[in-house]
Amino acid sequence: MQTRVHSELCYRGCMDELPPPPAARRATIITLSREAGVAPSTVSRALKGDTRISPETRARIGQLAKQLGYTPHASARTLSSGRSGLIGVVIGSSANPFYTELLHEAVRQAAPLGMRLLIIHAGSGPIENSTADALLQYQVDGCLMTSVELPSHVSAICAANGVPVVMVNRVARLNSSAVTCDNLFGAAQLARLLLEQGRRRFAVVRTSASSSTGQERERGFVEQVTEAGCECPLLFDGRSIYEGGYEMALQIAALPAARRPEAVFAVSDIMAFGVLDGFRLRGISVPQDIAVVGFDGLPAAARPCYDLTTVEQPLEAMVSRALSMLQARIGRPSLPDETVSLRGALIVRRSSGAPQLRSK
Repeated sequence: MQTRVHSELCYRGCMDELPPPPAARRATIITLSREAGVAPSTVSRALKGDTRISPETRARIGQLAKQLGYTPHASARTLSSGRSGLIGVVIGSSANPFYTELLHEAVRQAAPLGMRLLIIHAGSGPIENSTADALLQYQVDGCLMTSVELPSHVSAICAANGVPVVMVNRVARLNSSAVTCDNLFGAAQLARLLLEQGRRRFAVVRTSASSSTGQERERGFVEQVTEAGCECPLLFDGRSIYEGGYEMALQIAALPAARRPEAVFAVSDIMAFGVLDGFRLRGISVPQDIAVVGFDGLPAAARPCYDLTTVEQPLEAMVSRALSMLQARIGRPSLPDETVSLRGALIVRRSSGAPQLRSK
C-alpha cells in the first residue's frame, strides 16, 4: 500500500515537472503552402480568387484554409493594400447616454462596410497630442470625432498624414468635415412651443464647455424668445451632466417666486433629467409650475417619470452620412471639407404642457 502511494506521488510530481503542451500556432500562408504542397505566392493568389490559379487549386486551398482556421493577418493586409480597415473613434463621456447610443449605431453601420472601430479617446475636453499620435500609430484609415475640441495642430497632423476627420454632433473645424443636427432650428422650435403655451419667463441650463452644439442650441433658443419680446433667459451652468442639471434645479427652486422662470430649456436631455428630478424633490410641479424641455431624444426621455419634450437627433442618418463622407475621403483624399446639417424631430410630451405630437 505504501509502495502504491509512493508511486502515485512520484507520478504526480513528475507530471508537475512536465512542460505545458505547446500552444497551437496560428495558421499562416506558409502553413497552408506546406499542407497544400504549393508556393506561398500560389496560396496568396488562390485566396484572393486570382483566375491565374486553377479552380481546383483555389477550391482545395480554400477548403484547407477553413479546416485550419486561417484568417488574413490584419497587419499584412495593411502592408499589401495600404488600408487597415480601422476607423479611429474619439467619443464623449459615457456619463451622457447619447454617446453610448451613437457608438452602438456607428458599430452597427460600420461592420457591413468592412470598417472596424477603434476607440482612441473617451471623455470630454480637447484631445491631447498622444491621441493624435495614436491615430497615426494604429494606421487608422479615418477618424470619427463626436465630443471634443479639435486643436488646429492636431487637425493639421491628420491632414498631413492623409487621415480624414469627420465630426459627428459637432460643428466642423479646420481640416475636417462634419455632420450635425440643426441645433439652431431645433432650439427655436422648442422656444416657439413654449411661447405658444403662454410662457414668458425662461431659463437655460447650458454648458460652460466650449461645445459647438451646446452654444448653438443656447443661441437658437435665446434669439427666439427675445425676438418675441421676452427678457433674456436666466443662464445656469449644468456642466453637461445629470448632476449639473440637478444642482441647477435646486438653485432655480430657491429663487423668489417673482423671479422664478416659467419654463426651463436644458441644452441636453441628460441635464433635463437632472432638472426634473431636482424639481420633484423641491415639490415643484412640471409642467404646471415650470415647464421643462430638453434636446437629444434619448430613449429615457419617454419614461413616465420624465415624459420629456425634446428634439430627437436623427442619429441613424447622421452616422450613415458621416461614414459615407469618411469612405469618400479615404478613397479620394483631395475631396473638399463638407458640413451637413440634418433636422431633428420635435417630440412633444407632458413636460412642456403642450398637446403631445411628433413633427419633423
